[in-house]
Amino acid sequence: MASTQARLGQQALAVLDVALRVPCIFIIDSIFNSFWFLVSAGVVISIMVLLLSQKALFRFYTLFFAVVLAAVAVLINYHVTSHIDFYNTYYKTALGFRLFPKNGPTLWMGMAAVQLLFSVGYVFLLDLQSVFAALVVLDVMIPLWAMMLELPADARQLVAVFSGLALALNTGVCLAMRLKWFYYSCRYVYLLVRHMYRIYGLQLLLEDTWKRIRFPDVLRVFWLTRITTQALILVYVVRAGYLLSWDVFWDLTSNLIISGCDSTLTVLGMSAVISSVAHYLGLSILAFIGSTEEEDKRLGFVAPVLFFILALQTGLSSLNPEERLVRLSRNMCLLLTAILHFIHGMTDPVLMSLSASHVSSFRRHFPVLLVSLALFVLPVALSYTLWHNNVLNTWLFAVTAFCVELCLKVLVSLTVYGLFMADGFSNVLWEKLDDYVYYVRSSGNIIEFLFGVIMFGNGAYTMMFEAGSKIRACMMCLHAYFNIYLQAKNGWKTFINRRTAVKKINSLPELRGYQLMDIEDVCAICYQEFVSSARITPCHHYFHALCLRKWLYIQDTCPMCHQRVYVEDEGRDRAAFSNNNGGYAAPQDAAAAQLDNELLEDNDSIEYDEEEWGTQNGRTAIEEDYINDDTDSTEE
Repeated sequence: MASTQARLGQQALAVLDVALRVPCIFIIDSIFNSFWFLVSAGVVISIMVLLLSQKALFRFYTLFFAVVLAAVAVLINYHVTSHIDFYNTYYKTALGFRLFPKNGPTLWMGMAAVQLLFSVGYVFLLDLQSVFAALVVLDVMIPLWAMMLELPADARQLVAVFSGLALALNTGVCLAMRLKWFYYSCRYVYLLVRHMYRIYGLQLLLEDTWKRIRFPDVLRVFWLTRITTQALILVYVVRAGYLLSWDVFWDLTSNLIISGCDSTLTVLGMSAVISSVAHYLGLSILAFIGSTEEEDKRLGFVAPVLFFILALQTGLSSLNPEERLVRLSRNMCLLLTAILHFIHGMTDPVLMSLSASHVSSFRRHFPVLLVSLALFVLPVALSYTLWHNNVLNTWLFAVTAFCVELCLKVLVSLTVYGLFMADGFSNVLWEKLDDYVYYVRSSGNIIEFLFGVIMFGNGAYTMMFEAGSKIRACMMCLHAYFNIYLQAKNGWKTFINRRTAVKKINSLPELRGYQLMDIEDVCAICYQEFVSSARITPCHHYFHALCLRKWLYIQDTCPMCHQRVYVEDEGRDRAAFSNNNGGYAAPQDAAAAQLDNELLEDNDSIEYDEEEWGTQNGRTAIEEDYINDDTDSTEE
């Protein structure tokens, strides 16, 4: 129970911490949009308040609200003392609602209660001692007593002015006494930042500050609050003059979207909202397909970063309202295709895992297949809609290329999935499976590489003839490195490794037909019997060619005894072995032939250590004892 209360208390403090930092974002946004001459002072102060620790932030707002209460109390006193017939004046300015009676003493008592509430709150926030607290309450209530005594108007205004000056003086003294705290707080923040920068570097400093002030949550609350306020104002204006029809609703939505990205801070706020939506979308898809990979939970990070880069690249916030709406819709289409590509990256490993592990449960396969089907249908529908509503341009070409690429990637995944499932239902080993999978994936990678080259050309044309910018140039360089150069390098490396593995496999002796009848053993990798052929390593271990080739992709040693499987200098002098009991081609050396006859035993009988095997170049006493013991046990 106590832990639950503590957790709720921490969550309440976190919500309050975020809420108190949001006004700083509003002030910075307003300054950048309106008062450029106040940029330096206002932005610096707002950033300092935004970066305060939670304790210092609460203390700052305590002083701030105390100053606000004092100012409101002074303004009320001055307004009250400036009108002879106060209750009639208030009644006329109350928007037509009769909130207070016309009885003067009753109205004065109500104002006295409000001022008493403000003065008590002021005393509580500044934590004044009892004597000063009583004097402050008395100072706030004096102008109301002047009205009750029906003093002349000039005298009442003079009393209100002196009361306000006394309250302002007290507030100034209290703030001056806390300047020491403010100085040490700023110095502490400065020393902490300098220490973290020297020890951990700039990156960890920014990450720590980002998490400490909960900046994504602050931006999210800022953007939602701003949009909600504007929506309420627009709805109130529309309902006052127009009927709320579909066209009016579309205009309202368009205006809200346009105003939601009219500055850099609002674009950051929209990115934070997109991050939250993408994060929960990714978690939902992971839960639906049954994946537990932590790397697949990065959709909430990838989507907002891509959106913000697109906004900077196209200059979204600096465009005219009409152009901004069109550009935002185009950016959202590009973002949607990128999210679909990321979702495919989440579903592909699950699809391969289910097919390779031969899981037969339909309930496990159906969610992944359904998501894969959606990933194929959605790009087709998006491309069809865009081509019927837009003319061909570089943006439409890019979106279409991304959609076609996604469809091809889904087809490749489903084809490989079908191959693995067919292998699972087969009762014999499908030795050509690895070749077919490699051909399918290689074809997909080649097409993806070609699309990368085409998109680079499309981006170069856009930068030269439509809208060139430094950010676009940087993004093209990153695209050329990651999507063209690295992809080509990794594809070529895979091809070379595969060709090398095939060369090593072809250099090993092979058993076929009746020769397999004498092998009373299974492949030491897949534990399946030898049906059509088997390969023999120089250390006389039997494997399927497919299994051994997969192993050779990783390392060039025998899976059983860790000896080198392929050595170019010695590979040509090796003779082919047919079975474990003899009947193989004689080596060039008679002594070597005798040694090979004695060593060619069962696949599981040779278990030398790597060090022991390297030291025994000929027949030793240890070797003969080992062979004799094995032979005796076999005969028994």
